Amino acid sequence: MSDVAAIEGFVKKFKALKSEISKVIIGQDEVVSQILISIFSGGHSLLIGVPGLAKTLMVNTIAQALGLDFKRIQFTPDLMPSDILGSEILDEDRHFKFIKGPIFANIILADEINRTPPKTQAALLEAMQERSVTVAGHRYNLDLPYFVLATQNPIEQEGTYPLPEAQLDRFMFAINLDYPTYQEEVQVVKATTSDVKVKVNALFTAKEIVEFQSLIRRIPVADNVIEYAVSMVGKTRPNSDAAPELIKNYVDWGAGPRASQNLVLAAKTHAAIHGKFSPDIENIQAVSQSILRHRIIKNYKAEAEGVSEEQIIKSLF
Repeated sequence: MSDVAAIEGFVKKFKALKSEISKVIIGQDEVVSQILISIFSGGHSLLIGVPGLAKTLMVNTIAQALGLDFKRIQFTPDLMPSDILGSEILDEDRHFKFIKGPIFANIILADEINRTPPKTQAALLEAMQERSVTVAGHRYNLDLPYFVLATQNPIEQEGTYPLPEAQLDRFMFAINLDYPTYQEEVQVVKATTSDVKVKVNALFTAKEIVEFQSLIRRIPVADNVIEYAVSMVGKTRPNSDAAPELIKNYVDWGAGPRASQNLVLAAKTHAAIHGKFSPDIENIQAVSQSILRHRIIKNYKAEAEGVSEEQIIKSLF
């Protein structure tokens, strides 16, 4: 099958996937699209929203519709790295045996990731970057495809540990969830207070998802689109000559090269789901907010004057 035909098939399957997810998840269309873009781009996502916005349900539903093995890890202050990775125990024959932890799945929901100390948060770093874990000197490969979808509550700061920049940078997208509209909330209440059970069908296999990820990487990109992405990321750095005044006044640190890579990869997927065979500058702009918002470190002046990451990123256009 040619790549053109494969992209046309991908568009159809993507629409069917969105339709299957919408059986359970009412509204949040843009959020679901962004999570799926990160998955087909091979990236991880951080979902930021107040309690009760169906973050956990959304991830569970997406895992079911994708036909992937799903594990949920509830992050708490007493969680240890071995609770995530697994540990070695002595079996009956006095041999060490490795018992796999919940990190060995296709989709990991890291629920309230900022409730656990940095030592435990760091247990995810190797898995997110290398798709492997090292325990007691032994390296174990994780099954592909592999994604970490983490949730974080933005309003509750007591008893939380902010994610270090190195960890944040490993998330392709930081996705903000907002409250549903009035009509959507009415539908949610009707659906969740009745006895109707909805079955979510698996539309993909793990092998198909890996093949689609490979297809996305094969999509050609014009040099001017790559240069636009790199120059946009470069402008987020306050010491750059090209940085706008808003960046120089309100930003301490800008985004690194991983942001440029993620912009191009996500733009490819964004173009593909809309039936385009190559991304353009509009596709870069469409994914830029979620890719850059967690990679820009604002200064105290920005906090004091209420300047948001969204305003800062818009100034780059």
